[in-house]
Amino acid sequence: MRYFHPLILRLFFVVGVFFALSAGAQDAFGPTLGKISAQGRVYLGYREAMPPFTYVLPGGTQPTGYVWDICLHVVKALEARVGKPLEVVPVVVSDNARPMLIKNNVVDLDCGGAANTVARQKQVALSVTLYVSDVKILVRSDSGLAMPADLAGKRIVTVSGGSERQLKRMALEKNISMQHQLANSPADAMTLLREGRTDGIAAEDATLSILRAGKAEFRLLDVVLATEPLALMFPLGDASFKALVDETLIGLMKRGEMTAIYDKWFMSPLPSESVSLDLPMSQALKAAILTPSDTPVN
Repeated sequence: MRYFHPLILRLFFVVGVFFALSAGAQDAFGPTLGKISAQGRVYLGYREAMPPFTYVLPGGTQPTGYVWDICLHVVKALEARVGKPLEVVPVVVSDNARPMLIKNNVVDLDCGGAANTVARQKQVALSVTLYVSDVKILVRSDSGLAMPADLAGKRIVTVSGGSERQLKRMALEKNISMQHQLANSPADAMTLLREGRTDGIAAEDATLSILRAGKAEFRLLDVVLATEPLALMFPLGDASFKALVDETLIGLMKRGEMTAIYDKWFMSPLPSESVSLDLPMSQALKAAILTPSDTPVN
């Protein structure tokens, strides 16, 4: 018969209790919240340079932004549900890697603001809509560009993981050929436009509003490439977690807090800028707040 040292037996007991509690938490809360409760922390994905949605201020280390503020309200709801404080662990992510990080349980909740599409809903779960984005094109005011046909043969840049799909769809629908360029960030795209190395930037209206804020030499074309609902992303197949996230967002909408968060980031000067985006809430977003939905677009 083998005998074990009392310290080893105690270690086995502690490990066993940990796994038993973890399993019990997952049974009580569902897989995602159960894991979060057992670990005592929640991993939030964010983009480093996508203001005003999520970004890091110059010289800073912590993310901030419109979607980040909303995510912190979700964290409060998670803490209330598990009955204890949770450590928030920010995880910087790229656009293309976000779904895989969620599927592999590296990120519990993505706070970058993701387009809710039919294709994406096959990979991850998405919340009710928290922003409705119009994809537009920013050009130089003296460019002479006005209509989609004017873009034929022009160089148009998109940010990696951004509006490339919408740009190509418009080119196909309008039967025009453009030279597509790729930039790593909105700031890099703006450098190309300012230096005359591209003719236009295709991106979400909020991103373009930041780039042109206070700069009369740039203007937005009166062309909408696409309208997309943005949402939070989290693991697929966890109905209880989705219900909690959606309940939190809908609560913010009903209490008027979502509108207050919007005004903070879209109607007031940004912490990193001296000017406001001055981008009033669209009718589409007002409708999404009045009647919350997680309906995707193609």
